[in-house]
Amino acid sequence: MKLFKYFKQDCKSMKIFKFGGASVKDAEAVRNVKSILEKYVSGPVVVVISAMGKTTNTLEAVLNAYWNGKDPLAMLELVKSYHFDILDELMPDHSNPIWGELNKIFLELGLYLEIPSQKAYDAEYDYIVSYGEILSTKIIGAYLNHAGFENQWVDARNYIITNHLHCEARVDWDLTKSRIGGSIHEITRKMPVITQGFIGSTQDKVTTTLGREGSDFTASVFAYCLDAEELVIWKDVPGILNADPKKFPETVKFNQLSYQDAVEMTYYGATVLHPKTIKPLQNKNIPLRVRSFLEPEQPGTIIGDMIPANESNQAPIIILKENQSLISLSTRDYSFIAEEAIEQIFDEVVAHGIKVNVMHNSAISFQICVDERPGGGEDFLHTLQKEFEITKAPGLELLTVKYPSAKILEQLLSGKKVLLEMRSGDTVQFVLE
Repeated sequence: MKLFKYFKQDCKSMKIFKFGGASVKDAEAVRNVKSILEKYVSGPVVVVISAMGKTTNTLEAVLNAYWNGKDPLAMLELVKSYHFDILDELMPDHSNPIWGELNKIFLELGLYLEIPSQKAYDAEYDYIVSYGEILSTKIIGAYLNHAGFENQWVDARNYIITNHLHCEARVDWDLTKSRIGGSIHEITRKMPVITQGFIGSTQDKVTTTLGREGSDFTASVFAYCLDAEELVIWKDVPGILNADPKKFPETVKFNQLSYQDAVEMTYYGATVLHPKTIKPLQNKNIPLRVRSFLEPEQPGTIIGDMIPANESNQAPIIILKENQSLISLSTRDYSFIAEEAIEQIFDEVVAHGIKVNVMHNSAISFQICVDERPGGGEDFLHTLQKEFEITKAPGLELLTVKYPSAKILEQLLSGKKVLLEMRSGDTVQFVLE
């Protein structure tokens, strides 16, 4: 019945659906995804799915144990039991081929972890952590087929082609568009496609990742390459809120946002969307709708060019980003921080894949606020120590407020020590101790 409906309406334009980890965290959540797909899929669709629940965090713990010479297999066993428990509840018949597929995947990863690392930390990260998305989509694709929602599982690494920059790989748009626009388009004429977010690969098939929470960006890449009618991201919130409800008690949902406001929110650290999600959509004027998988009948928030920046905003946009470091560089001979010094600093920033959130320079000093990165960052500082005096203050917060009022700022900064303040137009930022 589902396929009949799908084929009857396959003249409709392409849509991309994306489900994050919270939406597939257990068997009940996976069944809810099936219900949403059955209700809202009526034409060609690509379904991009993240790792289940907190699997990425657990695989990061596996990686860190492996990297530090400890036993990673006990932690890997937690990943294995978690996924098999979900599979057992969804498909208790162990004769289904998915059981053998999952066993093979865990055997492969377990054998890999028994051999001492021969790679850089970031390369190991991409290889090990990418298993989360493979496991998730294998289970969900098999369950949907078993339950009558026919689909084809594809490996995103065959389509999202990137450079060799691990943990923050850059998409090769020409190759990626060529691959997606060909076979994926043909598959969706017959049935929905299930694939992974977050992961890609180089041309020589080395696994890469697109950045933490990068599944949103993956969905955006597919939308761009397939000229989708709409991208729908299913979240555990009713839409885009003006602040993180876990950090701030009173929040307001936006019914609509401009591309500009959405881009700036993500750039400044709002975690509801990956920072790179908006640009490909804006380039082709593809609307993005953020909807709740808990209340799928609600309209959520639509992001597009239908409204100028700030015209709909009745509340300030507040973003608090944790795990920040403030790095201060000054010349050893008290010479000016001129263009040549800034160029030297940013050559190293680019070479080491450092994410700069705020920067400020004076006559003889230059400050950058950056994300803290486990296993990385120290080599960046080491390369600059010959030319600069360097201090680093870790464990800080970055508060960004767009469209602030004096009253809001007073409330947010009460009892806080401000280490750095930057104002630009309608946005103010504070690095806080």
